[in-house]
Amino acid sequence: MEFIREYADWFYLVGAVLFILTLRGLSGPKTAIAGNRYGMIAMAIAVITTFFVADHPVVWMIGGAMVLGAIVGIARARTVPMTQMPETVALMHSLVGLAAVLIAIAAILHNNQLTALFAQNESALTAAGVQHAHMSKVHLFELFVGCFVGAITFTASVFAYGKLAAKKWAKTISGAWVKPVQAIVFLAMLACGVYFFTTGNMQAFWAMTALALVFGWVWIAPVGGGDMPVVVSLLNSFSGWAAAGIGFTLENNMLIVAGSLVGSSGAILSYIMCKAMNRSIINVLFGGAMGGAAVASADKGEQVQRNYRSGSADDAGFLMSNADSVVIVPGYGMAQGRAQNAVKELCEILKEQGVTVRFAIHPVAGRMPGHMNVLLAEADVAYEDILEMDEINSDFPATDVVLVIGANDVVNPAAKDDPSSPIYGMPILEAHKARTIMVIKRSMATGYAGLDNDLFYNDKTMMIFGDAKKVVEEMTKAINGGGH
Repeated sequence: MEFIREYADWFYLVGAVLFILTLRGLSGPKTAIAGNRYGMIAMAIAVITTFFVADHPVVWMIGGAMVLGAIVGIARARTVPMTQMPETVALMHSLVGLAAVLIAIAAILHNNQLTALFAQNESALTAAGVQHAHMSKVHLFELFVGCFVGAITFTASVFAYGKLAAKKWAKTISGAWVKPVQAIVFLAMLACGVYFFTTGNMQAFWAMTALALVFGWVWIAPVGGGDMPVVVSLLNSFSGWAAAGIGFTLENNMLIVAGSLVGSSGAILSYIMCKAMNRSIINVLFGGAMGGAAVASADKGEQVQRNYRSGSADDAGFLMSNADSVVIVPGYGMAQGRAQNAVKELCEILKEQGVTVRFAIHPVAGRMPGHMNVLLAEADVAYEDILEMDEINSDFPATDVVLVIGANDVVNPAAKDDPSSPIYGMPILEAHKARTIMVIKRSMATGYAGLDNDLFYNDKTMMIFGDAKKVVEEMTKAINGGGH
């Protein structure tokens, strides 16, 4: 115990290095397992070191929290299906934000308590060796930022969880009043925060915290489901900065390093995803440039009936079994239908018949960063068969069959061909260039951008309606009954 206390900074340094290796490992599928193990070891070092460094009266509280957290974490990990990972990730982000708020509150209340004690009996406490100094501007700024970011992260993440889990209380809101309310709440929150930072006024601190909690809700509530991958990534970044703020408050270097890694990586990922959507982060979070135009397009789509070609799972099975190359484009429909294992089985059957099968992944497909990759990994799809947008797009013209499973906006050719489209300029998977396109959807409804998809009316496209898992299983049965 004394050894750990004496060399605590060295243990934290080792943990910080392991967190960096974690980030490095998680950057690729082949090293992801090793990266995850580095992260587990780093977190174990951090928790154990903190436990032994803590003052004696709080050791048992920390131990109890560790045991309770471990029980809840293990239970959740064993029961949560991979299809619920987006909302689970959002919920974990909320806990980091809540921790930042509670630590900021505890630090301020502790300081106020010491101030009151010194005011009553300063000489006796000083003689006993108790030291107390009023919070510096730097410390007040740390608390301001930590609580500010943490409170926003908490309510925004809880609301994001509700949206991803399709909870009734987390419905998307819209209207002309939304932006003015966002601006008023944000400016009032900022004003209270600055006043607290400059004066240390407690009323301003409580007001800032309350307004930050409200802002987290009014900020996320208008964001559409199609933008949730960016939101989850940004909240990941926010949770990292909140953790770094906690590190400054607690004077814990390892927490500062780990929080900064998460914050910066989340911010970079958010930028990459916005670039993949041809939109700015401000546009996603506060504008929704697709809003008005998308609704108009949706209304127009309801008025004009367009012809499309539909087929059956048997037809699709015949076409794929007689193809040389097949590219599968998974979307949220695959996650919603929990079809990843059925898709893996279809892939294996086609490979047995000599068909080259690959998967094309769009950066914003699904409801969180890497959503499709996670689902395919769960189904044990070979890493080398999974290609990113930039790697696969040049191969579509030579592809015999493209199978789109529940994807919509990420394969909409209007993004390349129609300058009047709200998504014009957004990089897409160029499935429309393949020789034959098959699309599995429940209906002809628009995607989250609210736009009709010209791909569905292409002469080369065959629509197959139904639940993704059921349709894919029927395709597999049809292929088993045929041949290459």
